Amino acid sequence: MMVSAPEILNASILIVDDQEVNVSLLEQLLSEAGYACVASTMKPQEVCALHRKNSYDLILLDLQMPGMDGFQVMEGLKTNDADRYLPVIVLTAQPGHKLRALQAGAKDFISKPFDLIEVKTRIHNMLEVRLLYRKLEQTVEKRTAELRESEARFHAMRDMAGFCAQLRQQLRSPTDG
Repeated sequence: MMVSAPEILNASILIVDDQEVNVSLLEQLLSEAGYACVASTMKPQEVCALHRKNSYDLILLDLQMPGMDGFQVMEGLKTNDADRYLPVIVLTAQPGHKLRALQAGAKDFISKPFDLIEVKTRIHNMLEVRLLYRKLEQTVEKRTAELRESEARFHAMRDMAGFCAQLRQQLRSPTDG
């Protein structure tokens, strides 16, 4: 199971940061790297609704924002039952927040100020993992459906065999008449 470069570059990414300069920098970096589906918001309150609507493959999430911090956003994202894999890379300037963010469900972190090569590498790697996870989920769902179908056919054949055995038994025994 592989993920192609075009699949990675067409993955959907949401940037969440209250600093316009960070949003612009990340949008430009991703655009120059060839990513085609990049959205952004400076309003953390919108993230959960946006993710439910768009099912982002990756969310780049600032931790320190006014009104609602990144930890609260991650808690909200966990309520999305359709997505068991929280596709979040946190953006932080606070070294002490890294472990807490990972414990809260983030899959990785990027330190501020940004090292642009590190940012591109971490995003690429996380998208590869995310897309492989999705492919694995789809394969499991397909195989589970095939197994259920096979099981249903088996039960139908078993029931038919039982019916045939009863019919043979009735044909062999003399009937009262």
